[in-house]
Amino acid sequence: MSRQPGREVEHKVTVRASAEEVYRLLAEVENWPRLFPPSVHVEYLERGEGEERIRIWATANGEAKSWTSRRRLYPQDKRIDFWQEVSSPPVAEMTGAWLIERAGPRETTLRLLHRYRSIDDDPEGLAWIDQAVDRNSNEELPAVKSALEEAAGEDPLTLSFIDSVEVAGSAKDLYDFVNEAGLWRERLPHVATVRLTEDTPGLQVLRMDTLTKDGSSHTTESVRVCFPHHRIVYKQTTLPALMRLHTGYWEFEETGDGTAKASSQHTVVIDPKRINDVLGADAGVPEARSFIREALGGNSRATLGLAKDYAEARR
Repeated sequence: MSRQPGREVEHKVTVRASAEEVYRLLAEVENWPRLFPPSVHVEYLERGEGEERIRIWATANGEAKSWTSRRRLYPQDKRIDFWQEVSSPPVAEMTGAWLIERAGPRETTLRLLHRYRSIDDDPEGLAWIDQAVDRNSNEELPAVKSALEEAAGEDPLTLSFIDSVEVAGSAKDLYDFVNEAGLWRERLPHVATVRLTEDTPGLQVLRMDTLTKDGSSHTTESVRVCFPHHRIVYKQTTLPALMRLHTGYWEFEETGDGTAKASSQHTVVIDPKRINDVLGADAGVPEARSFIREALGGNSRATLGLAKDYAEARR
């Protein structure tokens, strides 16, 4: 097999926000699931002076992947270099940089550089990476542009909330109930159909048809990252019509004396173009916020209540 060279590629976009704001939001990795469509969850593994080690869970070409990266931050130059410490096949090596360049008082040129090669310089593997980098970059940059511009000011389209329940049982049993989502059709009345795949332990793809109070249903698909027995983080990759982003987590903690607490958190960005289609001609952002809070919160509270019953029955 002939050896193939690696690749160096660049994508860029103009953002209506200051370079300082753009740099800050990109530097804080907890923002990534909101900024980047493929990103599901990011965690700091190590943090030092100007250098970090992080683990990323994301989708690439429709598949859920996880890898470890290092970053070097240059606040003065507004540059963030990154490289994969442990890459997922077919990637042998991946490095790159975010270059944040002032284009005006409230305008920034954001450049994304990638340099990579495939395992054994395999041309088919390189073509797969080409496609993944180009697809993800072309999806990421318009999304990050929009998210950065929203984050630069007031954003009534975003809402976050938490529902919790106290349980006379164990955090492990609560975790098991939510982790075993393949059984939700039998366990949860608002779930009509469910399909759970877990090719990599702790990395799940969950597809469901969920019923609403009026009897209609909607299909969602989520990638879930599971941390036994205390946390499940997820991001919806197939969304209901009213949302353009939905991330969240389930959290389980022991509270002492045989009791535990379970919580369900949601962060949603409303799609304003779909409000009237879904809620009627007279509806606006306040009505959409109330509808989503009740719909998602209602399903979460129902799930938490049944998880409580499950855990208490096993005490």
